[in-house]
Amino acid sequence: MSNIDLTQLREKIAGTSGRDYWRSLDELADSEEFQRYLRAEFPEPASFLDTSLSRRGFLRVMGASLALAGLNACTRQPTEKIFPYVKQPEIVVPGEPLFYASAFVLGGYAQGILVESHLGRPTKIEGNPEHPTSRGATGVLAQASLLELYDPDRAQVVTRAGEIRPWGAFVETLDAEMKKHAQNGGAGLRILTENVTSPTLTSQLRALLAKYPGARWHQYQPVNEDNSRRGSLAAFGVPVDSRYSLANADVIVALDADFLGQGPAHVRLAREFADRRRVDGVNPARATMNRLYAIESTMSLTGAKADHRLRVSNHEVETVARQLAVRLGLPGGAEAHDSEHAEWLAAVVKDLKSHRGRSLVIPGAFQPPAVHVLAHAINRLLDNVGSTVNYIEPVAADPAVHSDSLAALVKDMNAGTVSTLVILGGNPAFTTPPDAGFSAAVGRVATSVHLGLDIDETSETCTWHVSAAHALESWSDARSEDGTATVIQPLIEPLYNGKTAHEIMA
Repeated sequence: MSNIDLTQLREKIAGTSGRDYWRSLDELADSEEFQRYLRAEFPEPASFLDTSLSRRGFLRVMGASLALAGLNACTRQPTEKIFPYVKQPEIVVPGEPLFYASAFVLGGYAQGILVESHLGRPTKIEGNPEHPTSRGATGVLAQASLLELYDPDRAQVVTRAGEIRPWGAFVETLDAEMKKHAQNGGAGLRILTENVTSPTLTSQLRALLAKYPGARWHQYQPVNEDNSRRGSLAAFGVPVDSRYSLANADVIVALDADFLGQGPAHVRLAREFADRRRVDGVNPARATMNRLYAIESTMSLTGAKADHRLRVSNHEVETVARQLAVRLGLPGGAEAHDSEHAEWLAAVVKDLKSHRGRSLVIPGAFQPPAVHVLAHAINRLLDNVGSTVNYIEPVAADPAVHSDSLAALVKDMNAGTVSTLVILGGNPAFTTPPDAGFSAAVGRVATSVHLGLDIDETSETCTWHVSAAHALESWSDARSEDGTATVIQPLIEPLYNGKTAHEIMA
């Protein structure tokens, strides 16, 4: 708009009475230029367009375009018939959902779920309230697994060197390889899996190793328990699993541990943590809220929920853990008392000491074994063992250190002693460290098989790729983080004729 005479505007306002509103000074001035601006429906964009086409003409052209587009609907569509049930199942009522108990496997550990099904199609996943690990809740990955089932980009066929092959051709090739291994006792046969807790798959693997004593079973998954394994070996001499109970914990210290957002027990721990945040004057166990101290390098769900959060770099977590241990009375050297976080640590130590038997120190899965050893020592010093933390035998069928197992497999492949490699799940060609040289080593294996849901880096590296069945399409089983065995049952026929690890092993 042109320049506005403020003197005239003041005079115009002075001559009015009552309330009146304007969007701008231009509207108040109500000049001829402003009126022309209002008459243009889209003033600024329209200034760049050809104004020779009137509004009526524009609508006429658009109407003709829509009419031509609608002609596509006039083509005759193929006849589709809907057939009713000849013998309708008693439990199937259109519009009424059915619920089936199953399990979602995360890192090898089962989480109990209830799957909602409509007319034979799973549509929603919720937690199983009767399962000790889920207690009626689920995590985001369990919810997203339903989308993975219907993903149109899933692997749908068996391929050999990228070319589609029938299932029978793969079976013939694998049978021929196993006949060779029957003569040499399984020398050169290697099985690679992720963390395995399934009793059925464990039984199959051990039966295979008994039949072919020269074969080897290796494990690797990128998010593993190597540090906690090494920490428990250093602390106890044998591998153990730590099972935490937040229901009894008044004071919690997380050493770079996101126990509310990650790990096989995060759903249960989140429930227990939230329960202790609900103060109940009637129940003595809920007379006060718990208190959470988080020491971490990156903001996490646990850190966001913490009452007190100490931000340190990743390599400083071990230093802070040592200082905490020394202040609590564990031997560690006088130099550990020198700290820029002395005041913060002093408050934590005082709180922990005043809650013996009802406190808990949780080490992070990605922290070095030394931090896990320190956590074990602190929990024992504070009499937390048996109350807020219990040690159980490993739930995993073979509690191996995954990095060591992978290194042994790559070494054998590079040495040329591996002739058949069967990979059951995962994408190790992508998830293994680059310096491990896994992909290059697989290229030296004559026959390599990958069972997976997707065509990925490992599929392209291996000789054969077999499309895997989704968990909602499979019969299987797995154990939860506390050792509870859970059955996995299918809710739908395999959409793409996928196979399970049990079928490959059989």
